[in-house]
Amino acid sequence: MIIITGGAGFIGSAMAWELNRQGVRDILVVDNLGSTNKWRNLVGLKYHRYIHKDEFLGLTKTRYMEGRIEAVIHMGACSATTEADCDYLVHNNLEYSKTLCRFALERDARFIYASSAATYGDGSRGFDDSDEAMEALQPLNMYGYSKHLFDLWLKGDGLLDKVAGLKFFNVFGPNEYHKDDMRSVVCKAFTQIRQTGKLKLFKSYRQEYAHGEQRRDFVYIKDCVRVIDWLLKNRGVGGVFNVGTGQARTWNDLARSVFAAMGRETQVEYVDMPDALRGKYQYYTCADLKKLAGRGCDVDFRPLEDGIADYVQNYLMHGYAHMTSRY
Repeated sequence: MIIITGGAGFIGSAMAWELNRQGVRDILVVDNLGSTNKWRNLVGLKYHRYIHKDEFLGLTKTRYMEGRIEAVIHMGACSATTEADCDYLVHNNLEYSKTLCRFALERDARFIYASSAATYGDGSRGFDDSDEAMEALQPLNMYGYSKHLFDLWLKGDGLLDKVAGLKFFNVFGPNEYHKDDMRSVVCKAFTQIRQTGKLKLFKSYRQEYAHGEQRRDFVYIKDCVRVIDWLLKNRGVGGVFNVGTGQARTWNDLARSVFAAMGRETQVEYVDMPDALRGKYQYYTCADLKKLAGRGCDVDFRPLEDGIADYVQNYLMHGYAHMTSRY
């Protein structure tokens, strides 16, 4: 059995889709559906059972969980970068992760979890995913800090080589529609352009970046799940790894790509950034992939334009909200 926490969420459900595509159906989905629309990501997927995340913690101590567990893919977390309840983030993103990690290692199950590129803060200290660089990182928000704390816990307990952590950069693609304001700019851009014919981007407040020239490493969801799948098949590979394309692209590049995929002329309006975001805004992110490639990972990350074209033309323009709608 493969357990996927956050299995109804963006990356978790996409990973279940990838496993289904390979014929794997013995999957336990762990999540908190609540009153959200995440349940839609499960429609069409083949899995053994869905369990609420709180119930799952209790079941880890029962005979139900004594069967063979091949892997725990821990994608469940509060991923809102604006979440202000620090105690909740510590409980949900740190303590819950500790429990699942111990549970997996005690059963000799592969443990793969989501860290975050938010651990790098403003990027001034670089994007080095080596163990040695970890201590110096300074996240800009509590979400990033909660992820950083778990990375540090693994390092302090000497567990980094026994698990695989993934620092996802700016992920976009199908199955993110339930995320409301936390959806990717690609998804938001499509809706804006379709409704108004133009796209609004934040102005820059740093002289070295023109408006729209802030740079991010945008990575397509289908490539992300291929990395997770590679780690499932290579259990001896441990550590925390960046997951991105290794290319920093501008918001203007993203805008042009979305307009092009929709067959429209580019029309961008630059708007003021909310005061609450200005001190926590990342102007540059770029995944350093030397560590992942050095371990033998052969996943080729597609260029921004190709990922956006697939997303827009094969999903968004046809009203397909989920990966199960179209393989």
